[in-house]
Amino acid sequence: MTTQRAEDLADAGTQSAPGESVAAEAARSGRFAALGQGLQQVLAFGTLIALIIVFTIASPKFLTITNLSSILLSTAVIGILAVGTTFVIITGGIDLSLGTAMTLCSVVTGLLLTDAGLPLPLGVLGGIAMGALIGLINGFNVAVLGLPPFIATLSMMLVAQGLALVLSGVKPIYFTTVDGFSKIALGEIIPKVPNAVLVLFGLAILAGIILRKTILGRMTYAIGSNEEATRLSGINTRRWVLAIYTLAGVATGVAGVVLAARLNSAQPQLGVGYELQAIAAVIIGGTSLLGGRGSILGTVIGALIMSVLINGLRILAIQTEWQTVVVGLVVLVAVFADNLRKRRAEGGGHR
Repeated sequence: MTTQRAEDLADAGTQSAPGESVAAEAARSGRFAALGQGLQQVLAFGTLIALIIVFTIASPKFLTITNLSSILLSTAVIGILAVGTTFVIITGGIDLSLGTAMTLCSVVTGLLLTDAGLPLPLGVLGGIAMGALIGLINGFNVAVLGLPPFIATLSMMLVAQGLALVLSGVKPIYFTTVDGFSKIALGEIIPKVPNAVLVLFGLAILAGIILRKTILGRMTYAIGSNEEATRLSGINTRRWVLAIYTLAGVATGVAGVVLAARLNSAQPQLGVGYELQAIAAVIIGGTSLLGGRGSILGTVIGALIMSVLINGLRILAIQTEWQTVVVGLVVLVAVFADNLRKRRAEGGGHR
C-alpha cells in the first residue's frame, strides 16, 4: 500500500469504498473527539494553575525561581517517558517496562562511556539505541507474537531490571571522568533553565508534529480507534505497531541518558515506579486508556501537574507515604473521568 493510500484511509474526510469505510469512520470519530480533547486540555491546564495558586498561598517557598527550576528539572525525565508512551497508549496499548528500561539505558550509556571509553556522542547514541531495541522487542511481542501489551511489557520490565543489575555488577556507574556529560541535563543554555527541560520540550514539539502531521500519527489514532477495521482496510498494522513501540523506546533511551546526566551516575537499582508516574501523566493529560484519543500537549501538562503536586506536598512536609496516596487518588479520578467521558460520548452517538 502506498503512503498516499494510507493517508487517504486515515483522513477523516476521505470518501472511501466499503472495504475502507470503517477505517475512515474511525478517523472521523477521532476528529469528532477533538473538541472534547481540547476541553480536557483546558481543564488540565486549569488544574495546573489551581495547584500553583494553592501551593503558593500555602508556602512562600513554592513560587521561587529556584523551586520552579527544580520542578521543571523533575518534570524532564517523567515528561520524556510520558511523551513516548503517549503513542503507545493512544493505540490502546500500555508499556510497563518504561522505568527499568530507562535504567538499563543509563547503565549501557555508562558502560560505553566509562568502560569502553567511547566518545560522548557515541555513548549517548548507544544508550538511546538500547531504548529503541527494547521498544522494538516490545512491539514484536505485541504485534507479531500477539502477546497482550500488559504481559509483554511486564516481562520486559523484569528482564530490563535484571540486565541492569547484571551488567553493572549491582554497583553505580559514575561519570566523573566523562567531561561534559552532566551538562546534558544540568547545563544551562538558557539561564535558570536546565538543559534537561529543553530536551523535554524539544522532544515534545517533535512528537507533536509526528502525531499530528505524519502518517505515523494518523496510523496511531486509527489503530487506537479500531485496529481490526484498520487492518481489514489493507493497512499493515503490525508494521505500524512495531514503529510506535520503537519510537516509545527511543524516548525511553533519551530519558535514560538525561537521568544519568542529572545524577552524574547510572544507578542500576533505580527506575521502578517511573513507569507509573509517566502513565499517570499521560492519563491526567487526557489520553484515553481505551485508545484513539490523546495529545502531546496534554501529556506535558499532565507531567507538570504530577511534578507540581509532588513538589508542593514535599514543601508542605507531607510524608512520602501520603504523597503516594494522593498521587494514586489523582490517577483514579483521572481514569474515572476518562471512562465517564467515554460513556457520555457513546450515549450521545446513539441518540
